[in-house]
Amino acid sequence: MLITHDTRCALDTVVDLVNTAPEDDSADGLPDVDALEDFVRNHKISDIGVLSEFDLAAVRSIRGRFAGVFATQDARTAATVINELVAAAGTTPRLTDHDGYDWHVHYFAPGASIADHLAADCGMALAFFVVAGEQERLRRCEAPDCRHAFVDVSRNRSRRYCDSRTCGNRLHVAAYRARRKESAG
Repeated sequence: MLITHDTRCALDTVVDLVNTAPEDDSADGLPDVDALEDFVRNHKISDIGVLSEFDLAAVRSIRGRFAGVFATQDARTAATVINELVAAAGTTPRLTDHDGYDWHVHYFAPGASIADHLAADCGMALAFFVVAGEQERLRRCEAPDCRHAFVDVSRNRSRRYCDSRTCGNRLHVAAYRARRKESAG
């Protein structure tokens, strides 16, 4: 599956957004407007004005909806959520070549709120996976103590962990130690 630069950026953004949601008793990764401003800056999200508590609440709301897309294996359910997010954002596809990037498509209207911006661009990036029949690539980490969202872009769709160096390696080491302990008697 060909993933363009802007789609890859939107996928990285939506994954990171979903992963800011508090899991179990962990803290919210977007606790305040300053954290939202950091998120916008770190993801190089363009055309965003001054952020407010209203923006924070709206982003947290769509974050929950996006989490639902990663939680379902049903393409129809994912499509329904994505359609609702994109429609509510009032998408206005347009070609742009800003900040040194070649021509690409923005799906948000100029001057859109951060929530509408994320809903439109990230929603369309996820939509491409559903349309391509690749929705199963939108996954949650199989490590029982993690469950972070990720997009499996491996050739054979075999990725099971958000990060093989941390979650995957930790589970493999634990299994190895358990086998050694069992064989030692």
